[in-house]
Amino acid sequence: MELEDLVGKGLRALFCIEIKEDFFRAKPEEVREIGAALKEAFADLEGRFGVKVLGTFDDDLVQCGAGNGFPFISYILADIPDFEASVAVTNLLRTPFKGSRLNQYMSMQTRVGHPLFFGTE
Repeated sequence: MELEDLVGKGLRALFCIEIKEDFFRAKPEEVREIGAALKEAFADLEGRFGVKVLGTFDDDLVQCGAGNGFPFISYILADIPDFEASVAVTNLLRTPFKGSRLNQYMSMQTRVGHPLFFGTE
């Protein structure tokens, strides 16, 4: 297999989301507000940044308390048009929220690569 068979098939990003302790300290009404702010911040990723979400994963039902890096609690896998789009999505957690930013409640690390050449069919 040649190198050009392995790469050059577009970029893919894995957005890895961790919940911070401040989220668990928040009152129920604030948690609902955080959820609404997240839905708004992450709405229409394809229209805004050309980011096509391929799938999401959330294991919050079997994980309790704040995370501390890997394994993260939630993931978004997406095709991205360029590296800048991954930066734009990562920056969504810097959205202002009640005198702070959403990254007070969660953090994100982003991995950028390309589609794997096997296991896709």
